[in-house]
Amino acid sequence: MHRRVAGHPALFALTLTCLMPTAACGDTAEDVDAQLATLVAAYDVAPLPAKPAYDAELVELGRLLFFDPVLSGNRDISCATCHHTRLGTGDELSVSVGTGGHGLGADRVLGAGRTLVPRNAPEIYNRGYALWTTMFWDMRVAHRADGTFATPAGAQLPSGLSHVLEMQAMFPVTSRDEMRGGVDDVDVDGQPNELGQVDDSDLTTMWDLLIQRVLSFDEYADRFARAFPDVAPAKLGFQHAAKAIAAFEADAFTFTDAPFDRWLRGDRGAMSAQAKRGAVIFYGKGDCASCHGGTLMTDQRAHSLCAPQIGPGKGDAAPWDVGREAITADPQDRFAFRTPPLRNVDHTAPYMHDGAYTTLEAAVRHHLDPIAALEGYDTSALRGDVAETFQHSADLMQQMLATLPEQLRTPMHLSDAEVSDLVVFLGALTDPASLRLGQLRPVAVPSGLPVD
Repeated sequence: MHRRVAGHPALFALTLTCLMPTAACGDTAEDVDAQLATLVAAYDVAPLPAKPAYDAELVELGRLLFFDPVLSGNRDISCATCHHTRLGTGDELSVSVGTGGHGLGADRVLGAGRTLVPRNAPEIYNRGYALWTTMFWDMRVAHRADGTFATPAGAQLPSGLSHVLEMQAMFPVTSRDEMRGGVDDVDVDGQPNELGQVDDSDLTTMWDLLIQRVLSFDEYADRFARAFPDVAPAKLGFQHAAKAIAAFEADAFTFTDAPFDRWLRGDRGAMSAQAKRGAVIFYGKGDCASCHGGTLMTDQRAHSLCAPQIGPGKGDAAPWDVGREAITADPQDRFAFRTPPLRNVDHTAPYMHDGAYTTLEAAVRHHLDPIAALEGYDTSALRGDVAETFQHSADLMQQMLATLPEQLRTPMHLSDAEVSDLVVFLGALTDPASLRLGQLRPVAVPSGLPVD
């Protein structure tokens, strides 16, 4: 949930009428439905469209690659380790544990000499739609208004990629902390990690080495030939693997039948009375839709919310994480992170860019009064190794508070009952099918490596 960052004049009068308890805005179920219909129409909210269609061979190739540790330098971590089908397509950690780690989910621990990944592993639901124009918390992959793409690869990005999800899949394998590993690492077989020895700026060589490694397995060579019949084997690149992974993610993790979706399609009985009250707060008094509006429930923009800083920090700013500013070099973007989407949000904890909040209610309450939430932040709900990374120097706190938009400086009052209603509505954004993903995990992968 975000509060108003940019005003929405069309809702000004309607929002004013809802500054009293929700029941006073409409005592009957029909009144609440009518009020909610007016609110969502003002924010251009529509049911999620049908799932994009992908070739079955491409999807199956992507599924195997997604679960195969062969894509990591040390052959010890896969995409699924941090985006697991049993864990809401995340990892249940505030900030992730990358290569060298042991275990899965909340039980995963750092390997000796390793560093936590700087940010929370986001859920990956519904990412295949053309509506998506940005990826990553700092939006470093973006589809610009002029039709071009911005990525960390610049001119090294190979041709043939057409969607930001495909481009996103190119980069975790290049991150030392996430999947690539270090210069002196050896893999699970005791062999030198050739990916770790590549200079950090040479993305092309990393991707070339990876596709060579993958195609060395006969089953993968055969599956790539079937998924890309018009591409000669010598012309296959890691971009083809990324396209397959993106196709799998879009096919497997798109869900369009949450109670709220059914309500949007006209089934007025799909949501409970409490969820509807919460929806009226979300689109009205709570002003959450200023940032979480539209069909995707995100404006895909970066905002500063004074989220507590935990984790090792990122890049040159470490132990701080300055967010979008590290990409744009614009001080206006300091500590700003992209608005996350909210589909299936009730089982994708922890929340915020660094997983600072372990419950949905705590994340909601932060938005009501970011200043008080930051100044009174309690690390007791965090895992010990994460809690000790909390950054709260006077200088940092001062700089963070200076970036908070004026509209968020005045606390918003919601009663406990209203917060409860709002959290129940957020639960109505979950498609029950998103909780049943165990069948996606393959028993084995072509590399023969263990599957998380």
